[in-house]
Amino acid sequence: MAKELVLASASARRKALLTQIGVAHRQFPVDIDESPRPDESPHALVTRLAKEKAMAAWQRLANEPNERVVLASDTLIAFNGKPLGKPADRDDCFAMLRALSDNQHEVLTAVSVCDANTQKNLCVCTKVYFAPVTDAQIAAYWESGEPADKAGSYAIQGAGGQFVRKVSGSVSSVIGLPLYETRCLLEEFGIIS
Repeated sequence: MAKELVLASASARRKALLTQIGVAHRQFPVDIDESPRPDESPHALVTRLAKEKAMAAWQRLANEPNERVVLASDTLIAFNGKPLGKPADRDDCFAMLRALSDNQHEVLTAVSVCDANTQKNLCVCTKVYFAPVTDAQIAAYWESGEPADKAGSYAIQGAGGQFVRKVSGSVSSVIGLPLYETRCLLEEFGIIS
């Protein structure tokens, strides 16, 4: 019997990226406490969250009889060494996009894959360079609704991509799942060859 891949995420972007590379899977979203710990670096935070999501899904599916592999991922933006999450409101969105305007930041995406015996984790860092962004552009972008649930208040694969001048690293990682690294992990777990 073939192993089933379970994506521990409700993200339409992650689902689409796995489908894009031909990986059959089912989604099984989990909620965990995503609060940062005191003095936790963005890298440590995003890696811990991916690991905890994978383990939470694994444990909740433990009574199912089929053999499975769980994949979880988390993405956050690091600016000046601090994580930028989803904006709390319009003012928070303005503050984030003003800070990112004409500046560079890092997008960190961690991936965790586990089965009954093993858990492997990785984190991909991509540098993103923003063009200057005006308050009028931010206001129009906010009104589109797109930035409200996006880390750092923008989506590179959506209208927010208009603010990105350059990317150094994995574009798919900025969208939510580094495809090359994820494929390598899934090969190790026998999901793809």
